[in-house]
Amino acid sequence: MHSMEEHATLPEAEAAPFPVRSELPARSATADLVESLLVTILLVLFGTTFVVQAFKIPSESMEPTLLVGDHLLVNKFIFEGAGAWYEKLLPYRTIRRGDVVVFKFPYDDHVDYVKRVIGLPGDRVRMAGHSVYVNGTLLTEPYAKYDSSLYDPLDDFPPRDDRVVSEQLRPEWADEISNYVEHGELVVPPNHYFVMGDNRDSSSDSRYWGFVDRHAIIGSPALIYWSVDASSGDYNDRSLAGTIRGIGQVVAHISTKTRWHRMLRLVN
Repeated sequence: MHSMEEHATLPEAEAAPFPVRSELPARSATADLVESLLVTILLVLFGTTFVVQAFKIPSESMEPTLLVGDHLLVNKFIFEGAGAWYEKLLPYRTIRRGDVVVFKFPYDDHVDYVKRVIGLPGDRVRMAGHSVYVNGTLLTEPYAKYDSSLYDPLDDFPPRDDRVVSEQLRPEWADEISNYVEHGELVVPPNHYFVMGDNRDSSSDSRYWGFVDRHAIIGSPALIYWSVDASSGDYNDRSLAGTIRGIGQVVAHISTKTRWHRMLRLVN
């Protein structure tokens, strides 16, 4: 049995075999806050670049599927075909006929548009009245809406009247549409898509301005996360002041303007 004295006579090195570590300086609250903000920003940037993007509907062209004032989450993590190296590693799929897609408008300031895919690369498309044919087969379109009170000069498409082409089509499209017409049908070129709005008589779509390049397609709307009762006029002013004014009006009337029945509705 060892005595207290024997413990006291041990060499100092044996009594404290490990060196005492000095205390690290405490991190400040500011440093923690900055780090958290940087991580949050990086996650948001990653999410909006690769996964989801918020989008709002400013026009009636996709009614009744999407209404003016619907706020969407766009799934950017869905379509292959853009040529990215990671497509083979992730669960992407091809774009299908009937998909609703968000894309960059090919002209002007390249604003985001939302339409439905009607023609895939290589498809032959034509319209006769309210009937749409792809590769000679009549499409069943439960989502399509027609308004008999409105005149749509491109109900018959491709147009055969040169006057309609020159007056109704965007000039760039009017100059080249004949290059894609064979036997009264429009042939969709490789890596491009023919899109239309569900509200056929009130839609500026591929009939009027041409095809959508695959690289312009951002993704597909997945969910309506919020919907507010609004009109197209509410979104005409895209200036900072107009945006702030619009947000203020919505916040002030959020309880009465929110379409609660459309919240968290899937888009198809």
